[in-house]
Amino acid sequence: MPPRQIFSAIVYVLRTGCQWKALPREFGSASAVHLHFQKWQQAGFFLRLWQAGLAEYDEMEAIAWNWQSIDGAMHKAPLATECVGPNPTDRRKNGRKRSLLVDGIGVPLSIVGGGANTHDVKLLEATLDQLVMEMPGRAGQYNLCADAGYKGAPAPNAVVERDYKPHIKQRREKAREKLTIPGFKARRWVVGGRIHGSTGSANCWSASKRQRQATSHFSH
Repeated sequence: MPPRQIFSAIVYVLRTGCQWKALPREFGSASAVHLHFQKWQQAGFFLRLWQAGLAEYDEMEAIAWNWQSIDGAMHKAPLATECVGPNPTDRRKNGRKRSLLVDGIGVPLSIVGGGANTHDVKLLEATLDQLVMEMPGRAGQYNLCADAGYKGAPAPNAVVERDYKPHIKQRREKAREKLTIPGFKARRWVVGGRIHGSTGSANCWSASKRQRQATSHFSH
């Protein structure tokens, strides 16, 4: 089976969120594609692809490092055996928490998994430490936006230790700033659109034109 055909089949599964056994026949044997997916994953192929895509995008458009955002979201994982836990919002069925870090327009920079019952704060340090591309520039020039789930001493301290300026605010704080600060620009929304669209939903592609251009580097 040609590598390009295998890759196209894998992208189809990731984009649609369908099960491997539901892969259309024109892509070839679903079990063979899944086997290649596992082999490529173990070999680190997808990580290298992500890094290459980021490097190319950075050269063409420039990664928006100055303003980054982080958030976590729970997803169903009924067949998973690793990084799973009882989902408190789904009758404690097996689920997974994804902690995602994106740049200023929503380009993924890091992702870490855990059980669905893992608090976002517990995945914060690992997510910041596992950037797939080294940040340029000088320490202290980066801003990190997060919601109120990251309130409390441990999270801001961890953020500062990693040379970020924390912007951890509740919704009412942001609403007040929008009303009182001229030219105020909401920034954290980009991670919400990305993380909730990462399961194959078409919502991932309803973002701005520039976001779609950025994402295309990871799917072609």
